Amino acid sequence: MLILWQRTRREHFHRLARFWTKIFAVSFAMGVVSGIPMSYEFGANWSRFSEVAGNVFGPLIGYEVLTAFFLEATFLGVLLFGWKRTPPWLQAGAALLLALGTAMSAFWILSANSWMQTPAGHVMRNGVAYPDDWFAIIFNPSFPYRLAHMLMAAYLTTSLVVLAVGARYLLVGAFKEEASTMMRMGVGMLAVLGPVQLLLGDQHGLNTLKYQPAKIAAMEAHWRNTGPMDLVLFALPDEKARLNRAAISIPHLGSLILTHDWNGRVPALADFTPDAQPRVTIIFFAFRVMVGIGLFLIALGLTGALLWWRGRLFTSRWYLLSAGCAWPLGFIAILAGWLTTENGRQPYVIYGILRTQDATSPIAAGTLATSLAAFVLVYGVVFSIGIYYIRKMLRHGPHGAAVAPSAGPHGLPNQPLATARELARESRAEPPVI
Repeated sequence: MLILWQRTRREHFHRLARFWTKIFAVSFAMGVVSGIPMSYEFGANWSRFSEVAGNVFGPLIGYEVLTAFFLEATFLGVLLFGWKRTPPWLQAGAALLLALGTAMSAFWILSANSWMQTPAGHVMRNGVAYPDDWFAIIFNPSFPYRLAHMLMAAYLTTSLVVLAVGARYLLVGAFKEEASTMMRMGVGMLAVLGPVQLLLGDQHGLNTLKYQPAKIAAMEAHWRNTGPMDLVLFALPDEKARLNRAAISIPHLGSLILTHDWNGRVPALADFTPDAQPRVTIIFFAFRVMVGIGLFLIALGLTGALLWWRGRLFTSRWYLLSAGCAWPLGFIAILAGWLTTENGRQPYVIYGILRTQDATSPIAAGTLATSLAAFVLVYGVVFSIGIYYIRKMLRHGPHGAAVAPSAGPHGLPNQPLATARELARESRAEPPVI
């Protein structure tokens, strides 16, 4: 938006840049507050995990803080407090570096988590992992697929939110120029990245089949390897009887998807000892929620692209209503995906090396329950306040004129709360529109 504003001097681009920067800042603060306690959890609740994996896991998390978090925090500050102090090229540069910082955060966090899924590049001495090849640790077998899949999921989720906000503004006839831009951006991203995500998901599944076959068997509720695997569209997995009830399936299609062979064989849960099998039900349903939402987003993006081509994107009320109500689906899909991958790793916290039950600290159940309740309470308050302010900003929309093309000597007062006060004045001056 800032680059487009510099090239065209159309003020609605600048209003949109300021509008979404403020919303991003609130979500960034929520992420910082909720993420910091995790570093304490490693020592408090997962001391055995820290002892076994700390030599490998600790530096990866440290790199994320040093290379990504500082970058994000610094240039977010430039964006928030430099609207009238810095030239436009510096604003655009700060936005690009902030985007780079978020991608670098994903890089290191996904590298650490992927190492827990497919550990590599280490040696075990007396039950403790020591780094042997940092390149192999960082770029472990599942990392490239998981990083690409997660980044696409984040971009798709964001695109859907932008599309939904633009659709809602158009439904009430507000901010038509800004809303049209948001619609075009959202539809364009969904239409392009949705099919790409489908291909990435397929490759990620093949990688998981190679390195974590028990997870694939649980995702597909594939109990016994009696021949080519069906694709189970819906079923009620019975873990006690170890069979699917009320199953709706397509013969051979599961084998075709996972092995690219109509008669391919896929390892089943019966091929693994009971103590190496994950629980099936939550993985089975979470995976189908993720895939179902993903297919819907692809359809939403391609339908929007068709309407855009026909000149009806901004006037098709049924599409605006559908897009406006779809905003939470990306978040649900991401949560379902993480439920799938983390539950599918069980009973291991480091796959094949350390079981979850052996990774915890010797803490009494009452103490653990109390700390968990405190975390839930604090997180609930933080997220409720954050969502309240994000909703308030969305309701009031991208008000205000663009700042001058170059920063003058008398800009905003040199106080961090200036932006908050400016937003409060805009909120009082303009009535909510959605």
